[in-house]
Amino acid sequence: MSRSIAILSAILLLFGATSVFARAASETLPEPALHENTGGVVSPSAAPSGWFPELDEAVSWLWNFGAADTAGYVEYQPSQVLAQAATGDADIPASIRNNKYFVESVRLTLLAQQAYDDGDYDASAQYSEDAIRYAHLSDEYVQLQLKIRQTDDAIAAAKSRLDYAASVNAAARYPVEYSQAQTAFTEARTLRAAQSWDDAIAAANRVLVALANVSSEQKVAEGPIPLPAQYTVRPWSTSKDCLWNIAGRPYVYNDPKKWKVLYDANKAKMPQPNNPDLIHPGMIMDIPSIKGETRQGMWDAGKTYSPLK
Repeated sequence: MSRSIAILSAILLLFGATSVFARAASETLPEPALHENTGGVVSPSAAPSGWFPELDEAVSWLWNFGAADTAGYVEYQPSQVLAQAATGDADIPASIRNNKYFVESVRLTLLAQQAYDDGDYDASAQYSEDAIRYAHLSDEYVQLQLKIRQTDDAIAAAKSRLDYAASVNAAARYPVEYSQAQTAFTEARTLRAAQSWDDAIAAANRVLVALANVSSEQKVAEGPIPLPAQYTVRPWSTSKDCLWNIAGRPYVYNDPKKWKVLYDANKAKMPQPNNPDLIHPGMIMDIPSIKGETRQGMWDAGKTYSPLK
């Protein structure tokens, strides 16, 4: 809640309840036109006679009332006058805080003061209520812009991590994690386009979780690297993965005729358990030990294994 609402509410209290709410029910004023902010100096397009020349100073004063530092960022204090609508503290960039709704609320505040000084209490009350309405719109605009910025920052962080993972060949070394991250990143961008800000942030954060252990470095182990205990099936178009070929890989059994060992160990998780020819990319296959060899972890394309003898 911007501190401007507290100031505007104080103006209403200052005018007095009788004069503020005395306007006729049939009286209406035209909807005020919004004035775009250009470089922090506001130039109203239709200033009435006797217009206050210090409007830009009024904008600065309302925003920085009681603040020690008025440059760059200011503290965004919740209003005690309208505590139920308070939103908590945050740092608001000047490019967001000095939006067209806030500028209009300041313009209407000064019009309310001028009308009050001229004795036109009905018009003063109308201007004051409109000023508070625009101040509320400013608060909503500020919160939306901060949420959009938070979403974009989360997606940018996810994109940076995904790019790093691609640079260290994570698609081959961490196929499951990389696939999960790609899916989550696509979901984050889709949700962002649908303006589902919180869901987009959550999806972007899942990218970071999925790729948390991806690294360009290999752990130095004493002795030979253990043979893999699991293998993630890759597409036939790139790796020609089938039980026969997988069993023939040096780090598996180094013998394609041992394909049935793989089949028996993974039959229950296959899409058609009675069809050994059908395996899907992404399927994680267990590689049982057949000669007492030590096996552990997932196959990593970045590691050099000693062939099974």
